[in-house]
Amino acid sequence: MELINVTAENIEKEHICCAIADSDGGQAGLGVRAKKEWMKARFANGLVFKKLNVRGKCFIEYIPAEKAWAPIEAAGYMYIDCLWVSGQYKGKGYSNLLLDACICDARAQRKKGLVILSARKKMAFLSDPKYLKYKGFRTADTAEPYFELMYLPFDAAAETPHFRERAKHPKLETAGYVLYYTHQCPFTAKYVPLLAEIAARNGAAFSAIRFESAEQAQDAPAPVTTFCLFYNGSYMTNEILSEKKFEKMINEAM
Repeated sequence: MELINVTAENIEKEHICCAIADSDGGQAGLGVRAKKEWMKARFANGLVFKKLNVRGKCFIEYIPAEKAWAPIEAAGYMYIDCLWVSGQYKGKGYSNLLLDACICDARAQRKKGLVILSARKKMAFLSDPKYLKYKGFRTADTAEPYFELMYLPFDAAAETPHFRERAKHPKLETAGYVLYYTHQCPFTAKYVPLLAEIAARNGAAFSAIRFESAEQAQDAPAPVTTFCLFYNGSYMTNEILSEKKFEKMINEAM
């Protein structure tokens, strides 16, 4: 099965897998346009987006760790933003195909290994730790409440990556809901404004802060930067919430 590299030259004609249903114009296409603009600005930093030549969620996205939008210290490694295979493409070896392509690329660039964000158990929007361990990844560092930074070193002597200290204990001093997010994920452009409307309708204090550079994201107060929600200073979730889920969260808090 053919793998396609999405590049600055072909990005306008290629879909980006994770948001195919929103790829048309209008309001629904906001996330796709935001994601593609985010990607265009990252290609010069070594961003790679490889996908299976199918119309479905089957892709891997990675970038040199020094340029990753993540609060980690992993000089010389390649950071995997996302490895996603779902639906009819699961269980057919495509995850292995994509990961092997990343490994080959990282080795060709003389990287020390791969790094990826996961959790103690499988959770939404985070890589499956069971699969990663099966592929030889090990836990490099942990952060509250459930995050794990996993790595696959190419050399046993390679230094171990780790989270930045601020991200290990997610905490804020701000009251109300505070959401940190990026346009790295195509769903945030659509859902963040909806969550802000729901908060206003329910009289809940809400602020959304978008990371606009790798430097800002690397100083994030939690390991995940695509979507990270706090309430009264406490970390809540990295799951991109639907309107119904967020409204339920607000009602329960009240």
